[in-house]
Amino acid sequence: MIILEPMNEEDFQRYLDFSVADYAQEHVKSGRWSQEEALTEAKKQYVELLPAGVASSNQYLFTIIDPDQQRKVGMLWFAVEERAGRRSAFVYDIRIEEIYRHQGYGSQAFREMEKNVRELGLNRIGLHVFGHNHAALEMYKKLGYVATNIVMAKELDLP
Repeated sequence: MIILEPMNEEDFQRYLDFSVADYAQEHVKSGRWSQEEALTEAKKQYVELLPAGVASSNQYLFTIIDPDQQRKVGMLWFAVEERAGRRSAFVYDIRIEEIYRHQGYGSQAFREMEKNVRELGLNRIGLHVFGHNHAALEMYKKLGYVATNIVMAKELDLP
């Protein structure tokens, strides 16, 4: 079983350095942003969501710890938000280090997060997943998440 430990400043900076660039590239890959604008847009969104870093209001950033192995295996970030007049949790990011993937850490982290969300008095968790992230889609389905809206696209060949 894993532990969700509140993220410290050092882990946050390491996460931020990698995550902003990765998030920008995910949006380029999905066709939402151009390569030229991606990094600027990603930085802007992170500053808006996390103006005070790990101390930002209603933001919960955790390091995922495997206590048996005494190692950090990833991170999880969710926020408490009001959407459609209802307070709920929204998962902004989960990352399992490459060498620890496909070992159940992501699913365990989500189950631990559900406990935290319930303790906050919330009974709904939302998230976004890029359509090309098939492994994440499968994990979310297994955990009981269902699509609430779907955005689709088709690339056309030009004559």
